[in-house]
Amino acid sequence: MAGHSKFANIKHKKEKNDAAKGKIFTKLGREIAVAVKEGGPDPNTNSRLKDVIAKAKSNNMPNDTIERSIKKAAGDANAVDYENVTYEGYGPNGIAIIVNALTDNKNRTAANVRSAFTKGSGNIGTPGCVSYMFDKKGQIIIDKEECDMKADDLMLIALDAGAEDFVEEEDSFEILTDPDVFGSVRDSLEEAGIPMVQAEVTMLPQTYVELSDEADIKNMNKILNLLEEDDDVQEVYHNWDE
Repeated sequence: MAGHSKFANIKHKKEKNDAAKGKIFTKLGREIAVAVKEGGPDPNTNSRLKDVIAKAKSNNMPNDTIERSIKKAAGDANAVDYENVTYEGYGPNGIAIIVNALTDNKNRTAANVRSAFTKGSGNIGTPGCVSYMFDKKGQIIIDKEECDMKADDLMLIALDAGAEDFVEEEDSFEILTDPDVFGSVRDSLEEAGIPMVQAEVTMLPQTYVELSDEADIKNMNKILNLLEEDDDVQEVYHNWDE
C-alpha cells in the first residue's frame, strides 16, 4: 500500500503546539483521566491508558506530568465525568472532517463545533456521513534524523511485531498497524530503542482532496484553528491534502 506522508504536517503541528503546550497537555490529561476511570491506573492492565501514555510521550509530555495525571485521576472519586462524542461533517469543497471530543456538556460542545464549521463555510453532517472514507489504523512515524537503524532492520522489527505496512519516505518512516496490535508493535519499537515522532491510533483518509481556491484554503484553516482552540476537542481528522 502506498504511503501518504504527513510528517511535515506533524512537525508543523508540534512546532505550533510548542507555543501552547499547556493546552495540549490539558487535553492529554483529560484523555488520561477517562482511561484511568474506565480501566484503572496500571497501564500494564489498561491498554487504553497505555496508548494514551504513548501519545502523551510523543507530544513531549514530561513523565512526571503523566504520572501526576494518572495519580490525580485514580485518587479523585469526584472527578468530572467526561463523555466521548464524535461529529462528522464537510469543509470547503466537500473536505471530509471527523471531530472527536471529550466533554462534560454535550450542548456546549455541539454548539462550538457547529459554529466552527459554519464560520469556515462548512456544515455538520449526520453520523457516518464521512467516516466510511477513513480507515482506523495504528500509525507510527519515525524521523530518519533521529533513527540510526537501517530501513530493512526497522521494517523487520515492525513486521515481525505484526505491522501491516512499512513505508519509507524522504525524511521519515511510516508504520501502519491494525488497531488491535498497535500496542505490541509500539512496544517492540520502544524495546529496540527507536524514537517515535508520533505513535497513536488514528483515522487515515482513503483518498485526499486538494484545495486550490484561496478562499477555500482560508476557510478550511479557520475551521481547523477554531476546533483546535476548543478545549473539548481532542482530535480532528480530515482528508485535505495540505
